[in-house]
Amino acid sequence: MSIMTRTVFFAEDEPLARDVLRDAIYAHPELRLVGEASDGATALQRIGQLRPEVVFMDIQMPEMTGLEVLRRLDYLPRIVFTTAYDQYAVTAFELHAVDYLLKPFTRERFGAAVARLLDAPEPSRDALDGALVRAASGPARLERILVRDRGRIFPLAVNEIEYMKADSKYTVIAARGQHFLVRIGISELEAQLDPARFIRVHRSALVNLDFVESMRADDQSQLQIFMRDGTCIGANREASRLLREMAI
Repeated sequence: MSIMTRTVFFAEDEPLARDVLRDAIYAHPELRLVGEASDGATALQRIGQLRPEVVFMDIQMPEMTGLEVLRRLDYLPRIVFTTAYDQYAVTAFELHAVDYLLKPFTRERFGAAVARLLDAPEPSRDALDGALVRAASGPARLERILVRDRGRIFPLAVNEIEYMKADSKYTVIAARGQHFLVRIGISELEAQLDPARFIRVHRSALVNLDFVESMRADDQSQLQIFMRDGTCIGANREASRLLREMAI
């Protein structure tokens, strides 16, 4: 009896994660790997050329996010999202993804995703387009984020975050007396945070007001924000004005 197979493509920008995903796919004879990409733009081009039945799609990638790749495709494969950020789970299922793999995943969890893929109905383009519009109109409020520390991955509650600073395309998060580098831009994080708690004090920094010790104006009448851990962050003119208006 022949085994039903599905052609598979995956998009993942982390080399180690690519190796893990490639090995997981090869371990399932029901899946036939036809291509891979390490950034969103290449993924869009190669998926359009190869037209695989299944795509394992990282969400945060260079050049273009997985959601944008999905939006631009001229056909609809079965999608399994792979990401280290659990805040995308609701969005993924609203987009009618077959499954959502939170990295790092186990062999058993990957096997369950494959079983869903084989039973999944033909995806609906109309339903997807409507969900993409809803997803673009406003991201869900972020409650936690998965961070890495010395080989461990663990959830960090948003209310534990003291402040954030932009680092190129990434963001450094200060929390629990440590600093964590996450692969998501500070503007994208800001859009999912409570604006009454997190204030963008200048282009490259967000502060959690719950962790502010005090504020004091400098010679230019712009506020210097002193955090509980001793860090001093300068606010720009607009943020200084906003913070003064918030004072009772």
